[in-house]
Amino acid sequence: MTWPIVMVLSLAGLLAGCASFSPDGGMSEVAQGVGRETGPGIGKSVVKITSAEQAQRTKEQVAGLLVEPLSADAAVQVALLNNRDLQAAYNDLGISEAAYVQASLPPNPSVSLMRIVGTGVANFEARLIGDILSLITLQRRTAIAAENFARARHQAISTTLRLAADTRRAYIRAVAAQQQIGFLDQARATVDAAVRLNARLGEAGGGDQLDQAELAAFYAELSARLGQARLTARRERETLIRLMGVWGGDTAFALPAELPALPGEPETLASVEVEAVNRRVDLVMARHDVAALAKSLSLTEATRYVSMLQLAGIFNDESANPLTNTNTEINRAGAQLDLQLPIFDTGEARTRSARETYMRALNRLAAKAVNARSEARIAYDAYRGTYDIARFYRDRVLPLRQIVSQEVSLRYANGVLASEGMRVDLFKYLTDARIRIGANASALDARRDFYLAAADLQAALSIGGATSAEPAGPVSSPAMQ
Repeated sequence: MTWPIVMVLSLAGLLAGCASFSPDGGMSEVAQGVGRETGPGIGKSVVKITSAEQAQRTKEQVAGLLVEPLSADAAVQVALLNNRDLQAAYNDLGISEAAYVQASLPPNPSVSLMRIVGTGVANFEARLIGDILSLITLQRRTAIAAENFARARHQAISTTLRLAADTRRAYIRAVAAQQQIGFLDQARATVDAAVRLNARLGEAGGGDQLDQAELAAFYAELSARLGQARLTARRERETLIRLMGVWGGDTAFALPAELPALPGEPETLASVEVEAVNRRVDLVMARHDVAALAKSLSLTEATRYVSMLQLAGIFNDESANPLTNTNTEINRAGAQLDLQLPIFDTGEARTRSARETYMRALNRLAAKAVNARSEARIAYDAYRGTYDIARFYRDRVLPLRQIVSQEVSLRYANGVLASEGMRVDLFKYLTDARIRIGANASALDARRDFYLAAADLQAALSIGGATSAEPAGPVSSPAMQ
């Protein structure tokens, strides 16, 4: 078998091992990973927009979701379809796949051409140079790139789930803020009726100026609180709008009047720590980091003493030279091997750096596992605690406060008809009204906090808490640079 045939067969074998681009750039695995955590309905909204037609279909889907009063799931779906930062994260995934395919390709050979012309002679030389070290390490470098691409897919899953969790939290806050407006507006309307009634009594000569001033002050106080609530609601709504990526007329979507009622019983998780360790995407990414660095360390150790190895095939053609009585053209062929001698740099620094980088990844993985267990425990405790608090407000505080308010209102309305010990003045009546409004507002806050804690629990089991740091980028080592 001649050398050209051997080279062709070797090149064919190398090309057969090259990676190719996936049909969807890895997005099917991202959609499946998101669907496992959020449900298949939301998982179907994981789309990478790559054409004008697809952008139009996405726009129509968003318009359909915004027609009815927005639910939490619908808000998440709009965000996944419409948020451009998320689309940029999917572009990062495409870049990672391109890097993986690029790493699997054999290095291109170099061609060196040289022509020297002198007195009576012409010399032409051609060299075909190949990086032998890159060919030898191609399989290992491809394996490292494959780990980085797998990590990038989970990074895309993490980014999608984090956007979903942030959107759900923003939705809960926006609805709760709107609900507070409705409650305060109703309370102010009640006080306004009392102010008008007292004013008419004053015009008839039966009112009291102090009572009128007290009622007017209470009305003004409620108006100030209502203004603050409206400002909070606008701020929370804008946060939701940004996460959903809507603008123009799409920002006029409707929200429900109030949050859902508390569930009959809270969710019970017997092994919340195990759930977190098995499901957390940041732990999966950390494991890919460790696997990639383990392969990188092995590659660095294997190439410690040899960092440059090139093989060149040489062809030299020298023309006839009458001046030296050489009337025959001379052809020469040969090979050249270039090897860097490890005299000063023995590779010890690269090896130590790769080893320390690998151990750092191991330690970070262990730390993340510890943190995941802790975050899962506190998230579940917050979930159960906020449920108990919200239920206590619903079942105990508000019913008792209602009884007190009814009795105070009855005694105040009876006025002079009540006995001396049963009579209630306006000051007592207004004090009870303030306490009742505060109790109802606290009950609404408690229900909001429960649903926020439920969202935080799901995040702690899948991606980490809201304050978790974003993972670092793909791993590398001196051998890969």
